[in-house]
Amino acid sequence: MTQQQREAIASMLRASPFNPAGDLREQRPLFEKMVTAAPLPGDVVTTGGQLGGVPVIYVDIPATTTDGVIMYFHGGFFAIGSAAASVGLASDLARQARMQVVTVDYRLAPEHPYPAAQHDAMTAYRALLEGGQDVARVALAGESSGANLAVVTLAAIGRAGLPQPTSAVLMSPWADLAGAGNSIKTKAGVDPVITAAAIRVRAEDYLNGAGASDPAVSPVYGSLAGLPPLLIQAGSHEILLDDAIRLAARAAYDDVAVTLDVVPGVPHVFQAFAALLDEGQAALTRAGGFLREHLPMAAAETAGRQD
Repeated sequence: MTQQQREAIASMLRASPFNPAGDLREQRPLFEKMVTAAPLPGDVVTTGGQLGGVPVIYVDIPATTTDGVIMYFHGGFFAIGSAAASVGLASDLARQARMQVVTVDYRLAPEHPYPAAQHDAMTAYRALLEGGQDVARVALAGESSGANLAVVTLAAIGRAGLPQPTSAVLMSPWADLAGAGNSIKTKAGVDPVITAAAIRVRAEDYLNGAGASDPAVSPVYGSLAGLPPLLIQAGSHEILLDDAIRLAARAAYDDVAVTLDVVPGVPHVFQAFAALLDEGQAALTRAGGFLREHLPMAAAETAGRQD
């Protein structure tokens, strides 16, 4: 059954008019329409707000226990997407983790190139803590470029001397804007959406003259020492597979507790298709469990059971 699901998802993506390398005036509304096509579950409540002046959307599922907050960064190659468009996937993760999500509407390139998105992410994180949120109940998460933003934000948190969140979930991270991973070529025939051209075009939009192999924009090239535990998920049918593998290797080299979770036969950010794909739902369940096990309450419960 899952083979049929995987083939159906791949066919749907190949047939989609969305082209991540295309003109942003056309691609932005196409992306928004694609990722918001399915209605949100009726128990998902969204509230607009700001953190340090940065627009955010709070995502709550009132019937679930809210033991903490996930700060979420949406994908879209730093040039496409929005906090509003991310609510579907973010709320699925919130449900599994039984945590509130605050998804950040960071500024997009090329109108606002690097380092605008990173500034917005750090501003929002500082404001969250300054507002009284217990950092022991904060996690980060993101998909694609949002996963990149989560990692570089963790590094910036360390440089600023701020307390780190408890953990981070990184879905299909775009971790190398230089595009040096072998999977860009070896997985080109099976990736139904992302192309080498998209990586090149969108990286140019974002970098604004910065070097693509600068660790500040491509975390596979810099030290990750001091980061909290990471869960990195990717599909074997995506050209960014090597970005996930290399990021996990970099984290392991730097003594970071890291789990690499590669799911065979599924595409980029396959978790977004959880309603149609068993592997997507299972991955979200694992991600939610990972986030919960690093919360103080969950750790105490685990210790109590062991006693």
